Amino acid sequence: MAAVVDCPNCGKKVVWVEANKFRPFCSERCKQIDLGAWATEKYSIPAINPPADLEDEGLSDLN
Repeated sequence: MAAVVDCPNCGKKVVWVEANKFRPFCSERCKQIDLGAWATEKYSIPAINPPADLEDEGLSDLN
């Protein structure tokens, strides 16, 4: 029995099978919308304890 998941973009039900080349998305459109959101930094992974000042951490040379 195949799993059924919600498309992360539109919420449409998607059957998780190998034949669905866009999984977990329902379509190429939803996949591209999600990729665009990452590219424009709408999504981000927050730092747990970001340094207050990069110079204090000796990380200013990384830029």
